[in-house]
Amino acid sequence: MTIRYLHTMVRVLDLEKSMAFYRLLGLEETRRYDNEQGRFSLVFLAPPGQPDCPVELTWNWDGDASLPSDSRHFGHLAYEVDDIYATCAHLQANGVTINRPPRDGRMAFVRSPDNVSIELLQKGAALTPAEPWASMGNTGHW
Repeated sequence: MTIRYLHTMVRVLDLEKSMAFYRLLGLEETRRYDNEQGRFSLVFLAPPGQPDCPVELTWNWDGDASLPSDSRHFGHLAYEVDDIYATCAHLQANGVTINRPPRDGRMAFVRSPDNVSIELLQKGAALTPAEPWASMGNTGHW
């Protein structure tokens, strides 16, 4: 049996707000499908040079009342980053709450505007613990 990863789908309430968040992470739009009859859009975003690893944002034009207020049951998306401290500082400077700071120099969690949990992992070995992250507490849950 052969299996191949295709994509991860996440429902979003505000397409532009969600796309802005994923762009802060460094993802780029790789393709888009707008369905006039079904009144929805599918937007695929992936890390640069990795078009085979997309997240699909599904946006229903007329809203999505069934979208849960807390997507914790979904699990999370995980991305490897070159410098977890710089990534978290960039996200925080742009208004993103760091739910689980990278106290260990290795792992952090944030949430998208649609409450999707995003895990950020340091590429290679963990960085040496550093402030302000080392003493920062958790905010909310992830």
